[in-house]
Amino acid sequence: MTKADIVNEVAKSTGIEKIAVASVVEATIEAIKGSVEKGEPVYLRGFGSFIIKHRAEKTARNITKGTTVTIPAQDVPAFKPSKAFTIK
Repeated sequence: MTKADIVNEVAKSTGIEKIAVASVVEATIEAIKGSVEKGEPVYLRGFGSFIIKHRAEKTARNITKGTTVTIPAQDVPAFKPSKAFTIK
C-alpha cells in the first residue's frame, strides 16, 4: 500500500476531499519524522512506536580485498509494532 492508496482509502471512508486528506497524511508523516529526528520516540497506541536504535561500532571484512573495515556507530530509525498489531 502506498501513500496514495492510504489517501484514497481515508477519503473514501470519511467522505473528505482527497486534497485535504493528502495534506493531513503528509503533515502526520512530517510530524513523526521530525520527532524521530530529534530523538523523541513517537507512540501510537494500538499501532506501534517509531524509535531510534543505536548501532554500536563494528568491524567488518571486505572479502574481495581481504581487509577489515570499521563501520562507525550510528543511530537508525526503527518501528516496533504493538502487541495489538498482529497479523492473523
